[in-house]
Formats: sequence, structure tokens, C-alpha cells
Amino acid sequence: MRRRALLRAAGLGVGLGSTSALVSGSLGRAGAREGEFGPLGSLTVPGTKEGVVTPDGRYVFLAVSDGFAVVDLADPAEPELVFENRSPLADRENGPLGEVYDVKHDPATDLLAVVGPANPVLGDAFNGLVTYDVSDPTAPSRVAVHETPFFNHNCDVEDGVVYLGGNDGARNALVAVDGETGERLGSWSIVSVDDRWREVRSGNWVLHDLSVTDGVAYLAHWDAGTWMVDVSDPAAPDLVAKVRGRGPEAFLDMASDVARRENLQPPGNDHFAARGPGDVLGISVESWSADGSAGGPGSVHLYDVSEPTEATPMAEIAAPSTDDATYGGTWTTSHNFEFDGDRLFTSWYGGGVKLHDVSDPAAPVELAHWRDESRAWFWTAQAATAEFFVATSLGNGVTDAQGTSEDAGIYTFPVVTEGTGTPTSTPTPASSPTATPRPASSPTATPTANQTPTATRTPTATATPEATPTAVPEPASTSTPEATPTEPPSPTATGGRTGADPETTAGEGPGFGPGAGLLGLGLGLGLRRYLRGGGD
Repeated sequence: MRRRALLRAAGLGVGLGSTSALVSGSLGRAGAREGEFGPLGSLTVPGTKEGVVTPDGRYVFLAVSDGFAVVDLADPAEPELVFENRSPLADRENGPLGEVYDVKHDPATDLLAVVGPANPVLGDAFNGLVTYDVSDPTAPSRVAVHETPFFNHNCDVEDGVVYLGGNDGARNALVAVDGETGERLGSWSIVSVDDRWREVRSGNWVLHDLSVTDGVAYLAHWDAGTWMVDVSDPAAPDLVAKVRGRGPEAFLDMASDVARRENLQPPGNDHFAARGPGDVLGISVESWSADGSAGGPGSVHLYDVSEPTEATPMAEIAAPSTDDATYGGTWTTSHNFEFDGDRLFTSWYGGGVKLHDVSDPAAPVELAHWRDESRAWFWTAQAATAEFFVATSLGNGVTDAQGTSEDAGIYTFPVVTEGTGTPTSTPTPASSPTATPRPASSPTATPTANQTPTATRTPTATATPEATPTAVPEPASTSTPEATPTEPPSPTATGGRTGADPETTAGEGPGFGPGAGLLGLGLGLGLRRYLRGGGD
């Protein structure tokens, strides 16, 4: 369904492994030896988070924390960087746009949606959406700008309409925006179904992520479960069904410390939902063990939604093993995934990437699994062509204030049709450290500086110089102002990018709220393998 990648690894120097070494099988755990499943190629792109591949598999668009980039996948063994914009909206008074963790591509209109910041910010930093014409992926040109009163962790786009997670603490709504004009079209919130959600701690019902397929939006509302909404008329979204999740009554009398624990462990924690083949809906659960005994890591669940109001579980794809399933341990919990026909591609942070045959969704068959937590922590996995797929890695290096790691980037893997057995690159778990620092997403984490640092990119022998974004006049924002959150973020320290009060922050929980600018939802670089790399 998709394809392509770039940059010869001879000059990478930061650890993604050269293609020539890969072929000879000398990369050890980072590469595949003959007869083993492993990467075809790789490319370092600092700050990489989300990746989305074009339908022909030729290019992958990357969210790179301080902007976006485009990688050519013509030769999957040698992906090539062909465009970077490391400071979108730099010409705007409250720009540039920072903490870009998500981008989405619309094949129907050739629009690329770029959103941020991924977590709550203080001050007057720009929050919102920028769309680009990527009909020529090597020369994106800006189309529209839409400013929001809320941060933007994730988005999706279909038929020229961009859908945002409007986590303002009051409605946490799905918001539809015209990608061509920047005009706000409409919104929908679970508050319209049950107003009692307003009384619940926002972190338990954030709209963490969403996907839109054939006019239906699939909304992952963390502990509030997954909801299906008809967006065939973006100006008037309408509820189809609630697939799973608890109601507000479960949280109304819950003590705040208990609610925070619920934010980490099952039941709940619906992280991402997307439609699969036929009547299949996939839901990834990002959860941990709160006390070290049970609760994590979260899995990918498959549901039959042929009758949306009576969705039934079909199968569960278990997370890879970990020696410590707590939030402060080694993360192998489910993150993002993609269906492509009867194949399912999944990412599991330090647990690596998996490929499943879901031709019988009630009995998924694992075809391949690769992990090397000492080198790669995966954010997403997407199909490129029938021959290979792409996975984005957060890297394993020290991060800056935006969660940018210099050894982040992409890997390409072959699509196999028969199982390859036990993962060949699973490192032996390291012994537990004598003291594990508290993850930076915890309520006591120190806020980071409210500024967008300049990413230091590792020079490469054949790297394309950073392209200057095409000069396009800044369009005036035509967005309709949204309602101001009833409980605006309350900083714990002046000038912090995050550091919001966990009781009043609009977006809160793992990746939302305190310290989220450092680690971001699911970054996990404060875990033991990151600490071994010198993180603080």
C-alpha cells in the first residue's frame, strides 16, 4: 500500500547501523543475519516521533519534535532525507510551532497536517494546526493555519478535513477544521452525552488520539473508553456508539490519588483506535502496573463492530515481555498500529515492532517480531508496499526539553508471509538499577524551559542540506475562537513548558501534564535504558 526511504548509513555515526553492515550481518543485535528477521535499512532523523507513509509507499512524512521532515523510500535499504522544516511558523509572533509529535497525510487532497504542541504549554506559545500542500513531497508549501486554545497531541485528516483532539479540560472535544482554509467546522464531545464528565478529573477522559475512516471517527478517550462518531458532516458530528470504557459515575467520588493511579493501569487507558478489515476495530491500550504486581503492559485488542452498539471482543495481541512493567520500568506497552489488508503492524516502545496476519481476526498469527531496546524504541509502524514496512524510533539517547533524541529515526523491515519464530534481537534484560528516578511525567517532575530548542543534527556523509521551507505568505487564521477552558493550566513554576497542576490541567496523565514536554506520552526515555545512556 505504500513505500520508500533514504540516506546511506556510512556517515550516520549515531547508531542506526549502516546498510553495508546490515547486508554482511555484522550489526549484531541491530541487524539481521542470514535467516533472521531484522531491518532492511535505517536513517537517523533527530527528534522523530510519528511517521505516515504515502499510499504508493514512496515517501514517509515525519513529525520531528521541532517541525517535520520528508524521507524518500525509493530504496528501502537506503532511506534518504529530502526535506526538513525545523521551525514551522517561525515568522509568526508567537511561533514557531513546537513539540510536533504528530503529522497526518490526506491522499485525497495531498494535504499534510502538522500539529502541536503535543503537551500543555505556558505563556503565549502557538498552539494549533498548519497544513501544507505536499503534491510535491520534496517541496511542501504552506496552505492554512488554525490556532487553538488547546494543545494538540494527535490529529487525523480525511477528505481535506483535519480532526483535532480539543483537550481543554471542559469538553475534551473532537474538533473539525477545514484544511484548505483553516476554518473551524464543528465539534463533538462526550460531555454532550453525559454532562457529568465535566466533574471528572480531565486526565481520566482526555481524547488522547483519533483516527477517521470513511466518515467515521474513532476516539480513544483513555479511561472513558473508545467512541465511534459519524463525521460525514463535519459541521454536525453525531454519535454512533460507545465501544467500551467506564462511565463518569466510576470517577465522581474517586480520590485524586486513586484517579491518578487509574490513569496508569487497567481497566481503561484506551490509547489509539483504528478501523481494520471488514468489521474489525483495533484498540491499543497503554497501561502499566501501578504496584509492580499486575496491570501492564497494555495490549492491542480487536473488536467486532459489525453491530457498533454491541461491539464484541475478538482477540488480544499481548505485549512483549518486560522485566519491569511499572511506569518507571522498561516500557513494552502498546503504542500505535496500522492495518493494511490482512496485515497488522504494531509498535511497542522498547518491545520493538510486530507483524501479524489478521486474515482471521479472531486468531491473529504473529509473523515477525524484532526488538533491541538498547537502540530503538518504536513509536509507530506502517505499511509501505507489499514488500516492506516502516517503523519510527524514538532512539535511545539523551533528550532535550522537547523530548528530542539525536539517534531517533526510521527503520525499514521486510514484510514476511510466514512466521519467523522467536525474536532474534531481544537483548537480555539488564539488572534493575539501585535507584530508578521518578519518570518525568509524574506530578512531581520539574517543569522544563518554555522555549523550543534548536535541534542539533548529526552530520552525515551524504545528507541533503536542510531545505528552507517554501516561502508562502502567512494566511490569516480564520478559526473561530473556542471556549476557554474552565480550569486553565496552573503552572508550578514560572516559565515552565509543562509543569501544570495535575488537578486542573486540561490534558494530564502519561504524556499530558507535568514533565510531558520532556518525555511526551510514551517516550519512556527516562527509563533504565535511557539512564544507561546518561539521561538525567
